[in-house]
Order: sequence, then structure tokens, then C-alpha cells
Amino acid sequence: MKILHLDTNHPLLKSQLADAGFINDEDYTSSKSEIEKIISNYDGIVIRSRFKCDQQFIDAAINLKFIARVGAGLESIDIPYAESKGIALFSAPEGNRNAVGEHALGMLLSLFNKLNKADNEVRKGLWQREENRGVELDGKTVGIIGYGNMGKAFAKKLQGFDCKVICYDILEGVADENATQVSLKEFQKSAEVVSLHIPWTALTNNMVNSGFIAEFSNPFWFLNTARGKSVVTTDLVLALKTGKILGAGLDVLEFEKNSFESLFTSEIPESLQELLMMKNVILSPHVAGWTVESKEKLAQVIVDKIKLKFL
Repeated sequence: MKILHLDTNHPLLKSQLADAGFINDEDYTSSKSEIEKIISNYDGIVIRSRFKCDQQFIDAAINLKFIARVGAGLESIDIPYAESKGIALFSAPEGNRNAVGEHALGMLLSLFNKLNKADNEVRKGLWQREENRGVELDGKTVGIIGYGNMGKAFAKKLQGFDCKVICYDILEGVADENATQVSLKEFQKSAEVVSLHIPWTALTNNMVNSGFIAEFSNPFWFLNTARGKSVVTTDLVLALKTGKILGAGLDVLEFEKNSFESLFTSEIPESLQELLMMKNVILSPHVAGWTVESKEKLAQVIVDKIKLKFL
């Protein structure tokens, strides 16, 4: 089988596939339309988020047997159409779930203890102790929306902090020893921290909006290490201004490109400008699952799934 690699990944991915008898080609620079001219020569592709594998792309890939995305989600692929053509789809949420869990916890502890704000002030010669008094995770109710690989990893990291962990998911029976599954109504009544761990779908697009936020009984802290387009930035900013949301840790933003590779490609929207100025907001550039260890784990998961299916 011939495989075309469209993004760079950990070298073990190609080396282990080659050892298993697969033929590996690379093309990290050609445009989508250029790739469509040659894709019929390949049985499989390995991609991250360089471009969307849409119906036009899939129609050109007449011999394609699989698409492997080295990441957690498959939103860059037209899943129903690919499956209708008998194309196997692989992703690797197992590979970076631990990294995402650690990143979410780090953001939460930094928000609670105002670490970014305090660090910036001390570097400017300001020694403001009372203004930087923190709060403790102990005794808080942490709510996780989406209790799959990422949500479960975050819940596991919370063990030992003596906090209550609840989860909401559209699937029934996903709870484990680290979180209690509740209805959305109960979730919005109890949560003091809300962490998103959901894929970006038609159902979750713009899910966190003013109406959704208003249903919460308590002011809450908000974390998003999932997908930026699940949150309406204008509504998030308003909630931060009014105190309905106490602080936010955001690894993803509504205005990212679908490739996740860049953000500031045009004029910055007013809502984002306001968000960037808020001291109770921590930002990172879509790197929650982007560790040295996860790069290797993601590649290994993809290799294992390809080999299991085709050897």
C-alpha cells in the first residue's frame, strides 16, 4: 500500500510503517488542488489539519482506503461521504488526552491563583499581595462538558484536589470513578468550573452563547481546550465583564483558521481585542495537546491503527 504524508509528524510514524511494508511518500507544500491531481495513486493519506478532505477531494481519491488524522478530531474530513466510499477513518485522541488534561489543570490553577497577572506585576516592580489573593480548588464543583478521552483525562488529573467532579455528555452511561454524570439542568445548577472537551459539530457550534451562560446558577470559571468555534466570543466577553464568568483559560479561539496554524491573518475583531486585554483571561495558541510526549504518542496510535486494519 502507498501512503501519502501531507503533514510532518514524529519520524516513528513513517519508519514503523516502512518496516511493516508500506510505501511512504511526502508532500508538505503542494496545494489541495495539486494534491487532488495525484491522490488517485495512493491507498492512504496521513494528515493533521492542512486542508479539508471534502467531497471533491474524496472523489479524486478513487483508490483511497483510509484517511488518518494525527490529532483528536475528524472535523476536517467529510465523514459521511468518506464512509459512503468505504474509506476507513483514523484519529488519535488517545495520543494527546493526557497532555490536554494537564494543560487544562494548569490553566485552572493559574487562574485561581492569578499567577500570570502576579508574574507580570512583579516584573514591573509591583508587589501587590492582597490584589493577588487566590482561591482554592478544594471543595469546588468542577463540571466537564464532553466526557470522552479528553474529559476523562482532565477528571483523572483532578483526583486528589478534594473537589467534586460532574460531567455532562449527550451519550448515556459515560461516567466512571472520577466523575458523576448529570443532566444539563443539574450541571448548570451546580458547576463552579466549566471545562469544554467536545468535538466541533453542528450541535456544538456556538454552543456557549449568552443563553447557555445565563442558565448557570453560579458565577463560574471557564476553560476551553476543545474547539474555538464552540464559543461565541462576544458573549464570553460580556459574561466576563458582568462577572457571570469569573475568568477564562482559552487554548482555542473562535477566529482560528481551520488548519489551527494561524490566527492573526486579518483585522482583529473587536470582541477578540477586548478579550486580549482582560487580566482574568489566560490564552495559549492551541497547544493543549501539543507536548513532546504527545507528538510521539499520536504517531504511535496512528501507526497501530493502520497496522491493525491492513496487516
